[in-house]
Amino acid sequence: MKKTKFKLLALFFLIAFSINSWAQKTQVSGKVVDDQNMPLPGANVVESGTKNGVMTDFDGKFRIDVSKPNAVIVVSFVGYADQSIKLSGSKSNMTIKLVSGANNLEQVVVVGYGKSSRKNLTSAVTSVKAEALNRGAISDVGQLLQGKASGLNISASGDPNRKASVVLRGASTLNSSQGPFYVVDGVPGVDISLVSPDDIATIDVLKDAAATAIYGNRAANGVIMVTTKKGSKEKAQISYSSYVGFEKVSNQLDMMNASQLRAFVDKNNLSFTPENDKGANTNWQKAILRSGALSTSHNLSLSGGGEHGNYMASLTTLNREGVILSSNFKRVIAHLAIEQYAFDDNVKFGLNISNSNTNSNNVAQRNTVLLQAVNHLPVSPVKNPDGTYFENFNSTGYFNPVALINHGDDDTKTSNLVGSFTTEIKLPFGLKYNLNLAYQKSTTLHGEFYDSYYQQYNSANFYNNPDPPATHTLINFGVNGSALRNTYTDTNNIVESFLTWDKTFGNHKINAVLGYSWQENTLGDGFQATTTNFPVDNVSYNNLALSNYTSVSGYKVDFGSSTIYQKTRLISDFFRLNYNYNDKYLIQGSIRRDGGSVFGANNRWGYFPSIGGAWRVDKEGFMANQKVFDDLKLRASYGVTGNSSGFNAYTAQFISGSLGTYYYNGQQVGAYGPNQAANPDLQWEKTSTANLGLDFTVLKGKLSGSVDVYDKKTTGMITSYSVNPVLVPIGSIVANGGSMSNKGIEVSLNATPVQTKNFTWSTGMNASHNKNEITKLTNPFFIGGDSIRRVQPDGGGQTGSTLQIFKEGKPLGQFFTLQYAGKDANGISQYVAKDGSLTTTPAIGTDYHYAGSAQPKLLLGWSNDFKYKNFDLNIFIRGVFGNKIFNATRADLFRPATAMTTNILVDAANESPNDLNSFKYSTRFIEDGSYIRLDNATLGYNFPQIHKYIKSLRIYSTVNNLFVITKYTGIDPEVEQGGTAPGVDSNNFYPKTRTVLFGLKASF
Repeated sequence: MKKTKFKLLALFFLIAFSINSWAQKTQVSGKVVDDQNMPLPGANVVESGTKNGVMTDFDGKFRIDVSKPNAVIVVSFVGYADQSIKLSGSKSNMTIKLVSGANNLEQVVVVGYGKSSRKNLTSAVTSVKAEALNRGAISDVGQLLQGKASGLNISASGDPNRKASVVLRGASTLNSSQGPFYVVDGVPGVDISLVSPDDIATIDVLKDAAATAIYGNRAANGVIMVTTKKGSKEKAQISYSSYVGFEKVSNQLDMMNASQLRAFVDKNNLSFTPENDKGANTNWQKAILRSGALSTSHNLSLSGGGEHGNYMASLTTLNREGVILSSNFKRVIAHLAIEQYAFDDNVKFGLNISNSNTNSNNVAQRNTVLLQAVNHLPVSPVKNPDGTYFENFNSTGYFNPVALINHGDDDTKTSNLVGSFTTEIKLPFGLKYNLNLAYQKSTTLHGEFYDSYYQQYNSANFYNNPDPPATHTLINFGVNGSALRNTYTDTNNIVESFLTWDKTFGNHKINAVLGYSWQENTLGDGFQATTTNFPVDNVSYNNLALSNYTSVSGYKVDFGSSTIYQKTRLISDFFRLNYNYNDKYLIQGSIRRDGGSVFGANNRWGYFPSIGGAWRVDKEGFMANQKVFDDLKLRASYGVTGNSSGFNAYTAQFISGSLGTYYYNGQQVGAYGPNQAANPDLQWEKTSTANLGLDFTVLKGKLSGSVDVYDKKTTGMITSYSVNPVLVPIGSIVANGGSMSNKGIEVSLNATPVQTKNFTWSTGMNASHNKNEITKLTNPFFIGGDSIRRVQPDGGGQTGSTLQIFKEGKPLGQFFTLQYAGKDANGISQYVAKDGSLTTTPAIGTDYHYAGSAQPKLLLGWSNDFKYKNFDLNIFIRGVFGNKIFNATRADLFRPATAMTTNILVDAANESPNDLNSFKYSTRFIEDGSYIRLDNATLGYNFPQIHKYIKSLRIYSTVNNLFVITKYTGIDPEVEQGGTAPGVDSNNFYPKTRTVLFGLKASF
């Protein structure tokens, strides 16, 4: 019995000892440093496959207990490549060195239908990591990239509901669609509003044709690849970020106040009409503004995974008030990304779903409100003593801008959904097969309502004030209120299938991609209706059935354009081959064959080839002993891409419809005939690009950079040409004809000038120069010569005056106007006539001269990051130089002869009312648009690990648009640079704002 007890006792101790031994953890300690042996505080040290992790302290030191002696720990830090270390028992005083991602040649770059390491690129690609994107109250990807990549010309106003204009390496077409093509997580053509700024991991800007030709006819304006964050199998994480921002207008036009204008009127023996002069002193610009606008954002994300999969889910809310009354932007974005491996990790399934819902409350008749806010006399009040809005309908075109805002609605609700399912299968012999299925759906619900108050404007010549190059038109607001309501749905179905072959034969590496793409788009599936004559105002556009338009004589319901609904199809085959010899000589070639239904029956198919090569000079034997270059690579490429955006399913088709009425046999009879000529020969615009590049790293990684020189030529530009009516009955045809050239140079530099134990200064600068030129503007049927005068703002007394010209040998945005020559002996403004003489009666068009271009000569972005212990400071400066702006707003406010009916600028005080030429559109109002802007400054503090459940915590404050240095006299020099009328400030500038923002980021 004693023996049995002893055995049981021994067994108990043995089991207890075993359990205790199993429960004992392996302790690991050490220090994490960067490639300069400086400590990295706040680095993550995680046991692979578990949630067990710690962060390094201020000195970069860490201590962690792992579950087993042979565990793997993963060390990561923002901006550095992750490093995995397999243990073999307890370790102490380890030193783990991380390599900076900025100089890491193994950095992954996303390209079309694949990825590549930066060292093996033969093309011009700029990568921007999430932490390098612009900070602030920003909801638009264009603004996130502003100034961050050479060659990108991005302009934005302060309107929260308008996207930034993005032009890459100069405009390539006279078509208004000049923006780049977006690919999000491999899905082509995604609406960028689906992407939350907080969910972005990297953005890769593909610039030259060698990089973009794989997307064929959609790549002429460049391609931007957006990659969102994915979950990590190494750790589960909950992240939360939030900010609150306060915005105010950064600048206003210097208009005369009541006393200044009254003194000017009295001085010049003029007088206000009693209807206008109510003894007020109104700042009308201030009257349409909020005292301050609030912006907020919240992002919550859950991510994690295991050995055979990962997940990431996020929810983002954005809310941004506009500084103009009634304008507001709200967006909610939900995102889910799942990756699951199967069959011994040889098959990977991916599911990616994003949905965004946006509410945009626009300013009713926005541009007219902006115009009236500067035109209105300060002696007129906003409201009458009885509380009603002040109006004087005896003054033509004189409307109360505050009343316009508060008696109108202009709202749009947009729902965007994209879902993609991907399958990737590893096959024998280095083969890999991908099948990507994607579905996109975008639905807009738009409503406008102008209540019965607007009926008063019908007899007051109410013109709209559209953005250039459109000209203004009269608007009728019906009777007892008018409403417009429409809803349209666009859907895209995409199937892409491709086979990749990766194979190494000794020093030879081959990567080949062969694929097929099919896409069908249904656009404008919906309806529109307008109506008038409502019994009450408070229903807005929400119930059109309450109207009674049939009792209004002559009213016709507007059902929208007959060409809104359309269906298009794109079918493509593509092939790309990369050859790498000994990581020294690199060659890439690709070709894509695109077939599109939008073009003429005789030219449905196009071919888009490219070829590129690179030589890694630093790998040569003669470079072995040199101490200067850590990396040196020469690149060269040439390719052809196309442009199919901006054209619809009916562009090449014959269309007939109503042509008004004609008098026949005593009555007006409806006329019916051709509205658009067919063009079966219409084909792609083609853009060829030659690119030479140099990439380098010197001073042991402290300085790196790239230089690119390119020559981009577009042929067969599509636009509507005037033609001989004998040949084409309607007198115009959409056809290929013109050509355009862009030549430029881009430079990017990144450096770490100072790096000590406690302080680091890193800086990055990019600069780009582009020269744009229209090289041809004719086609066989074109009868208009080699130029087209355009952009007609139609300011008071300026009817027929144009500001720009399409001209062979000149750039897009070429100003063509009167040449101001000062005052004559009588104090009247005079101009240079066509023959060089001076005249006070210049002829529109005839006496015009070339007067500079809206195209900037230099774009500059300069970012500086300072880190001191747990503090960090980022200062980003952006500049645009050498461009001209036509300040038509200033011209329209430089009319002393009408100072008793419309306000004028303070600096027009010395003008004489007798000079009826003073305000004519001319070189007098063309100004230097150059500027330097302190775009944003961000100061942050990163808390060391303050709790076992809080892995990181950061608080920060950002100031946007702190100041701008410029000679431009308008509200802001950042006027529209996209479209076909760049550089025109025409009473339509939604003022930019200055934002002070406070935020936090935390991970758990």
